[in-house]
Amino acid sequence: MSDQQKELGRSPPNYEALRFMAAGTLGASLLGLSSLTFAGTVIFLILAAPFLVVFSPILVPAAIILVLSTAGFLFSGGSGIGGLAVTFWMYRNARGQHLFGADQLDFARMRIASKAWGMKERAKEGGEFVQNKAQENTEA
Repeated sequence: MSDQQKELGRSPPNYEALRFMAAGTLGASLLGLSSLTFAGTVIFLILAAPFLVVFSPILVPAAIILVLSTAGFLFSGGSGIGGLAVTFWMYRNARGQHLFGADQLDFARMRIASKAWGMKERAKEGGEFVQNKAQENTEA
């Protein structure tokens, strides 16, 4: 069997375990970040509440505190939703269910591989052409 036939028959390595570990790490990190952000926002609001009462006539600091606490809660919720989405994706991946965008990714991978193989063949043919021309010139 030629090298080209061996190369075409060989399937790409399976990276399922690596994907699973990466998704688990990302999901756990986002969930941890979400809980830390939520706790920090709650502590910030507890510490800021007396200042809101004492300095209530001054609306600018109150508005700043309100904006910061809202941003903290939104970031916390977004990180939590992201962590849950990654966890859900990891669960579906582990069960072997269809993943979002997997078909497009496989299509793109196969198209790139076929183009690379075609370029390799064209380069090989070009090299053979140049060799033949060089032999013809040296014989003449």
